[in-house]
Amino acid sequence: MTGCLMRPLPPPGACTGEPAGSLHYQKCGPDLELLELERQRKLQLAKLRHEKRVRAAGKIQAWWRGNLVRRILLVAALRAWMIQCWWRTVMQRQVQKRRLTMLRIYVVQEQAAVKLQSWVRMWRCRHCYCQICDTLCLFQVPENSLAFPTDEFLELQYRVISKQPEFHIEILSV
Repeated sequence: MTGCLMRPLPPPGACTGEPAGSLHYQKCGPDLELLELERQRKLQLAKLRHEKRVRAAGKIQAWWRGNLVRRILLVAALRAWMIQCWWRTVMQRQVQKRRLTMLRIYVVQEQAAVKLQSWVRMWRCRHCYCQICDTLCLFQVPENSLAFPTDEFLELQYRVISKQPEFHIEILSV
């Protein structure tokens, strides 16, 4: 700078703690320009440091938010998995209950069928036994009794009914 004016400094004692009576003036010249350049450089460095810190803080915050989101998603996925496991268990219990019910019904029906079959078989056996007993009662007449004089009379009057079907085949020649 070619024309340098002296500039007064701030009022005495404002920043430096000097007594109020002394006046100081700034110097002009190369020292002042170097100081100004140095001050601007420091301001730029401070701005750069501040920007770096802001970017670093942003990265840290983004990382933390990502962790929170992943944690929330993990918790939600685990809860969904737990609900699915519970639902599968409920469905499995229902299927098992249905199977047991169907098995009980089947067992009851089978027992009823077996019981009916045994009753029918018993009735048939009893019926046959009763017929044989009725027939044998007639044959057990004492020998010296005169109730039935001949065997022919017995055959004509009381016949034992056979359980087997009878077939009469006649062969005719032409």
